[in-house]
Amino acid sequence: MRPILDAVFYVLKSGCPWRLLPREFPPWKTVYDWFRRWRIDGTWERLNAALRERVRARSGRNPQPSAAIVDSQTAKTTGVGGNERGFDPAKQVAGRKRHLLVDTEGLVMKVRVHSAKVPDADGIRLLLLEPVRGRFGRLSHLWVDAGYQGRGRRWTEEVFGVSVEVVRKLKKPVPEEVAKRWAEEWAKEGKKVDWQRIMPPRGFRVLPRRWVVERTFAWISHNRRMSKDYERLCATGEAFVYAAMTRLMVKRLARA
Repeated sequence: MRPILDAVFYVLKSGCPWRLLPREFPPWKTVYDWFRRWRIDGTWERLNAALRERVRARSGRNPQPSAAIVDSQTAKTTGVGGNERGFDPAKQVAGRKRHLLVDTEGLVMKVRVHSAKVPDADGIRLLLLEPVRGRFGRLSHLWVDAGYQGRGRRWTEEVFGVSVEVVRKLKKPVPEEVAKRWAEEWAKEGKKVDWQRIMPPRGFRVLPRRWVVERTFAWISHNRRMSKDYERLCATGEAFVYAAMTRLMVKRLARA
């Protein structure tokens, strides 16, 4: 099985088509057949879960997480065909969304690939199906962004039974001219000027917890196969996400 895994990881990392596998690997039909079998019977997801628990235990954490982060990434599709495609008006991208549920270490707990036209508030229902709740019994809190507020947050709290915290973007700084006018008016009235309130720090600032799932998307995107959605089936895209995280976690455990 090692040559089969090596060949799958080669396709994942290099982004080459199955038919262009080098001769050093088994025949491409054999490799693809095993990849397809493991996708259908859930081997990739089970392998990801087993390695995630081992990585968490190695770092002194409980194997079962009690909190997680949810976010989505819109990926362009290609001309390969397939269903579940759409246009994301927020990102102005035609393709599919990769919806991730990750723990506080950034390790993937569940992935769901669906049409990009599905809003995040509805996509979270596709991600958090009933089997997920039974699989993560300790899960009690989720961090999400503002795209999930409203019906997405209500459904998650009422049906899924966990608390949800919305992490919002920081307010944009006030233009300097406007801030100066405010300061002049406050000075006339004898009020103390609160420059921290008027002029918040500029530049990039890390949003609490949301950076964890964004880092996971970056880890996945290090593989050329994941630069776009090249797959005909959404389930194949999900399997490649699990394979990408499997490759990452195996390297971590090997170094420990």
